Amino acid sequence: MSLHVIKMPDIGEGIAEVELVAWHVKPGDRVAEDQALADVMTDKATVEIPSPVVGTVLALGGEIGQVMAVGSELIRIEVEGAGNVKEATAAAARPSAPATITAAASPAVPAMAATPPPRETAAASAARAARQPGDKPIASPAVRRRAWDLGIELQFVPGSGTAGRITHEDLDAYAARAPGARPANAGARYAERNDEEAIPVIGLRRKIAQKMQEAKRRIPHFTYVEEIDVTELEALRAQLNAKWGATRGRLTLLPLLARAIVLAVRDHPQVNARFDDEAGMVTRHGAVHIGIATQTDAGLMVPVLRHAEARDLWSSAAEIARLAEAARAAKVTREELGGSTITITSLGALGGIVTTPVINYPEVAIVGVNRMVERPVMRGGAVVPRLMMNLSSSFDHRVVDGAIGAGFVQALRGVLECPATLFVE
Repeated sequence: MSLHVIKMPDIGEGIAEVELVAWHVKPGDRVAEDQALADVMTDKATVEIPSPVVGTVLALGGEIGQVMAVGSELIRIEVEGAGNVKEATAAAARPSAPATITAAASPAVPAMAATPPPRETAAASAARAARQPGDKPIASPAVRRRAWDLGIELQFVPGSGTAGRITHEDLDAYAARAPGARPANAGARYAERNDEEAIPVIGLRRKIAQKMQEAKRRIPHFTYVEEIDVTELEALRAQLNAKWGATRGRLTLLPLLARAIVLAVRDHPQVNARFDDEAGMVTRHGAVHIGIATQTDAGLMVPVLRHAEARDLWSSAAEIARLAEAARAAKVTREELGGSTITITSLGALGGIVTTPVINYPEVAIVGVNRMVERPVMRGGAVVPRLMMNLSSSFDHRVVDGAIGAGFVQALRGVLECPATLFVE
């Protein structure tokens, strides 16, 4: 047997370091060739690191959330035949007792144990969470109800049943040693709670936080809100779906809005741009690459509808749907997440009346969609029901003047309120 050390690969694009966001193996696991070992995150996407060899995992080279340099040790695997480490070094590296390896990128981060730590006693495990953050406790509805009445957080209760299932006996044992537990008749719904949960900000959530902070630090935002009468637009969408939905695919609002943006930026090219504030250079783009803000289980991602100017409604709709599905399934590529020139953000039915969207740096404009509401509106001296929707759009005030931003939104309004113009060149 010999040792094979896998180092953090060069993912390209000049990336010098990545964040370790998930391990798919642990020390002692047998791994196959091409089996996923870990997930790492760059500035743009999550990348899966596969195993190039068959063998047994000896040690992991970093902790979740740790930033690791390209070329640092990621994992050690014991293999049959020749490894990629000299035999003397390999023999010394095989741990007979718990050993650690430290990633070169972050020496201050505690190294991970090469062998699993000894099992804690029941008393020790009761002092902290019984499972890792993100692991959902398994329990029957009756146990969950009783835990609620007792004021017990199931996350902290060790389970003795199959697959860690929490039983009534586990609740009794936890309540006996937990100072905060209460009798079932103690009025738990109105009782004080003092539990806390520490959630590390890592992976995509860390990237979102960094990008939002960078955008607000660098960009002086101004937001312009206008209400749009989308009665005719929605009527057109319904007609198009009734006629062609089965053969061409159903249309949502987004492809219609994307087409309206394409038309509006022709007269307002200042908003379809990216600003390099360090070089003092604004680049206006002829291509309209629209970022589509997409909520996923991991957090907000912005895949890009490329060359919206060259797509019809159904091509845009199909591509938006494909990108959203890829983002939610964590299959979106780095190329699909970069290069947008303007962004659409929408909370759908949760859109509220007004939002103040944060610009997707280094772009200079973002269009926010609020929810549609039927309201009474004056038309020709009479009160009539109309379907209304606000657009909340933010702009970089360093390079987009108020009149320019307002003019762009009014151009959008003109197209959306008279949707036949979507098809007039």
